Amino acid sequence: MGKHLADKRKPSTGARVKQFMRLARESGRIWQGLWRQPAAVPVDDQRRTQEFLRIARGHRY
Repeated sequence: MGKHLADKRKPSTGARVKQFMRLARESGRIWQGLWRQPAAVPVDDQRRTQEFLRIARGHRY
């Protein structure tokens, strides 16, 4: 009786690790660009203050 196919495995070339590392490097570049240049979001401080005071008084709407 011979060895099972799983027991005759060829040595790994590391291709899966190489691809994983490539993807990790490339996806990191995309996110770094977004972190460095966040989208400008207008902030309405007056509205935020009004909402805070409304909640503090216990009013829901």
